[in-house]
Amino acid sequence: MNADAQKRAAAARALEFVTPGMRLGLGTGSTARHFVELLGERVRGGLDVVGVPTSEATYADALRCGIKLTTLDETPELDLTVDGADEIGPDLSLIKGGGGALLREKIVAAASARMIVIADAGKWVASLGGFPLPIEVTPFGFEATRRAVAAAISAVQPCGPLTLRRAQNGHAFVTDGGHWIIDAALSRIDDPAALAQKLSAVPGVMEHGLFVGLATFAVLGGPDGVRIVERPA
Repeated sequence: MNADAQKRAAAARALEFVTPGMRLGLGTGSTARHFVELLGERVRGGLDVVGVPTSEATYADALRCGIKLTTLDETPELDLTVDGADEIGPDLSLIKGGGGALLREKIVAAASARMIVIADAGKWVASLGGFPLPIEVTPFGFEATRRAVAAAISAVQPCGPLTLRRAQNGHAFVTDGGHWIIDAALSRIDDPAALAQKLSAVPGVMEHGLFVGLATFAVLGGPDGVRIVERPA
């Protein structure tokens, strides 16, 4: 199977965790899109669930697929979130935010009793950091925040280049929340929890792409089939 087929196989397996009446967080990105499409097929077949989308793109996909939607204001406690990841470590720490929806993704995941991360096998890594770490920041005082982010990273580990993410038109990429994203090229993150704590303390940082202690299971599609990994106790 190619990577896209592996993603779809993982999404299909994650559907086995969904039961009638569930309140679901719906992730963002190419793998999560497969889950939304497959969930839509089940909904059209009579499955009764309600979803909270993590981005405007997922909102549009879920609406098109006929999935009943709600908000966290209306439904503040969710049963399950299913989302993708850019990297998955052995303890199920994640790097997310390649699609730019990390703030809403983390809010939804934190409001859920369980989070399942779905991905192709290539997202499983021995240590996080090969994928640049997205850090969502407010545009106000950007340069001051960038310097503070660099200092926060340097307090934990070597800090690589910090790059403002750009849209195709060359302007700063703008998230659904109206923020910008710094992509931090770190190569390797040995202590995700410590780095997460430092970044969260920086004024101007709205959120970062380290998801630590949130994923309950990883469902990984590979060339030999799908495997499920549970977060170590």
